[in-house]
Amino acid sequence: MPKTISRLETLQICKLLQCVRLKDKKQIEKLSEKGVPHLINYIDPNEGNTALTIAAGANDPDMVEFLLNIGAHPDVMDLKGRTAAMCAAELGNYECLEKLIAAGANMTLVDLQGKGILFYCITSTQRHAKCLELILAAGADVNNIARNGCPLLTLACETAAENEELCQKLLEKGSDPNVMQKSGNTALMAAAGSGSAKIVKAILEKGGDVNALDARKNHAAHFAASGGHLEVLQVLSGYGANFDQTNQEGNTPIHLAAKGGHAMCCKFLSQRGCNPKSKNKEGATARSIAKDEGHKEASKEVRKAERTFGKVGKNNEPWTLAFYDWMMTRKEKILQMMTQFDPDGNGIVSKDDFIDTITGLQGPVEEEEMKRLATLHDKNRDGNIDYNDFIAAKKWVNKNFLQSAFEGKHKKKKGKKGGKKGGKFKLVMPICTQDEGPRMDGGAPPEIFIPHHIHFTDTGRFDRDHPPAHPLQDDSAWYLQHPEKTYINLNEAVKDGDFDSLKTALQRGVHVDTRDKFFKTPLMTACAVGQFEMVKYLVDNGAQINARDNFKWTPLHHACHAGQLDIVQYLIDHGGEINATTMNGGTPLTRAIESSREAVVKYLIDLGVKIQTENKKGMTPLDIAQAWADWRVLEIVQRKWDTLPPTDDKKKKGGKGGKGGKGGKGGAAKRPTSAPSDWGDLAHQPHKPKESTAMGELTGHRKGSILRAASALAGGMAEQEDITYTPLKVWTKQRNTEELIHEKVLRRERFGWEVDFPDFEMPFKKNLSNMIQELASEN
Repeated sequence: MPKTISRLETLQICKLLQCVRLKDKKQIEKLSEKGVPHLINYIDPNEGNTALTIAAGANDPDMVEFLLNIGAHPDVMDLKGRTAAMCAAELGNYECLEKLIAAGANMTLVDLQGKGILFYCITSTQRHAKCLELILAAGADVNNIARNGCPLLTLACETAAENEELCQKLLEKGSDPNVMQKSGNTALMAAAGSGSAKIVKAILEKGGDVNALDARKNHAAHFAASGGHLEVLQVLSGYGANFDQTNQEGNTPIHLAAKGGHAMCCKFLSQRGCNPKSKNKEGATARSIAKDEGHKEASKEVRKAERTFGKVGKNNEPWTLAFYDWMMTRKEKILQMMTQFDPDGNGIVSKDDFIDTITGLQGPVEEEEMKRLATLHDKNRDGNIDYNDFIAAKKWVNKNFLQSAFEGKHKKKKGKKGGKKGGKFKLVMPICTQDEGPRMDGGAPPEIFIPHHIHFTDTGRFDRDHPPAHPLQDDSAWYLQHPEKTYINLNEAVKDGDFDSLKTALQRGVHVDTRDKFFKTPLMTACAVGQFEMVKYLVDNGAQINARDNFKWTPLHHACHAGQLDIVQYLIDHGGEINATTMNGGTPLTRAIESSREAVVKYLIDLGVKIQTENKKGMTPLDIAQAWADWRVLEIVQRKWDTLPPTDDKKKKGGKGGKGGKGGKGGAAKRPTSAPSDWGDLAHQPHKPKESTAMGELTGHRKGSILRAASALAGGMAEQEDITYTPLKVWTKQRNTEELIHEKVLRRERFGWEVDFPDFEMPFKKNLSNMIQELASEN
């Protein structure tokens, strides 16, 4: 691709790339026509980008199509040798990739590292899967090897557990299953290490060498045993793997399985021929390794294997186990062939059909042994065989060697024999999380993750104590490199008091009550961590005061648990339900008692909350105060309890919410336009154009003063000129040192002097820690 040499070329390509980012098609077309020849295909000398790679990376298919139509070459490369198609594939932008392929992009090109386009879409997302289909259909090289000697298939198989579909398609398109790295690692070893039995089986079906060794004499079983992948070992055994293989350190697969504490792998390997008594170069056996690592179960299995290794008992001859493992890896295929001879689906086939099926698949069994097995499953001696009974293998394989022996023991439920009646109440608590949701348009993270606002400026000119005189004075963004775009969890932004990120997200359409994986809204999080200013901001922006999480906690419950009186008062004043009950019957009052916050408990009781209530365990607020709170809180609750008239059990149970207190005015206040900052509005709202000039309203392109005067005098046609100015970046209001110190003072007044220390705990946790210490000292 042409590179810039002169200053003019450099300035023009920089301007062109800026217009691509701004989607200014008119200016792009003008530059391509009036600028230096072939400017549309030039490379930026600073970052190495081209117009087409920027559009493809930004997932802008409309701009990609526009650039191709005005002369951009589909195979244009950046300074790293990457084409626009590679940039699109790397980010999963399949819409742009379709445009490039339709324009004739070459899918066999490689970058400066020798990596083809398929190297860029080895990612387990749906968008990358669509890119893979397009690339393979366009004829990409599935046997591409990078300059460092890493084959495409081997790299894909290293993450085969997450990319099974990708590896499967590469094999179907003709990838060499025996391709090796310079170290001798094969795709089979990589897949075995990742734990994908499906891909291991697919590689072996395509002709992969099951007993290949790398440069350090590691077998695929070494990698599978190290990760504890029992299913992979079973597949390898079904294809005739030799497990008794020693690497350069003298370790067999069972040594590595014992080191990782994989007891079932140790058991399987010893049964299939791996010697558990062998020693490595350090003189350690598998049993001693397991003992040193503290893996009791693995040590126990190896000890059993040492006693039984090499001893042939009933139904555990080597040929029996080899045939059984072979059959289990082809179970679906055998069943499919058997059902062809069993149209009624009775599970019965003739003996001849049964033998012909196994023989046709070239099973590792002698003819005489096959006939013996057939006779063994001929129950009625009528020449018919129950093939389901044969595949279960209970009649011809020792039960300790069946696959069911490695599934773990299931404890039987004991019958009830005069057990205790009744018992303590146990509330079923649905501990669950919800999915974060799909990615947003353009490949952005799910909605719960919002763009992180990063304040950057020229610190040689401005800082928090020396801000610009006007918000627009800071023009650092025009000559400083912009920070990399990052995302932050919405609730994490609330915890950190990040008003700038939160406001930008709300203006872009993110709902103010977006829930995280634990079903908590931002308002609940702000209440739980004591962020009073954030609580006010969220309520002003329409957050639901009485929203509930999966345990039916409201924001008021969280505020009471955090022991924050000012937040509690604010929520109640704005319609918070003071008698709302949780799933276990807890109320805001009981949460305040549990945190042992005297001021909050007194405020709620003085407000008139219901005190004669019970939770699902039958505990009243007084019972909870006696169990959780200190003497001051207990006195407040006791004093109020003694003034109440006696009631029967039915009347003592509190209802679900009430009308007490000041919580009659639900809903939220009007949505503000900015976070609490002096320049917030200027920082996020465009300036309005002037409505008039001395010569009258102007429209259209700006004209000279004489022409404007003539236009105004002739006809009286009203024209309006658009002089809207959108700055690249506006100074974000930063708290100065004095304000930060004042904020620390306020935090200490609200939370105590310990708030600035790492061992600080919120009121409920602190109360719980104190109780545990008291119980420990008593014992």
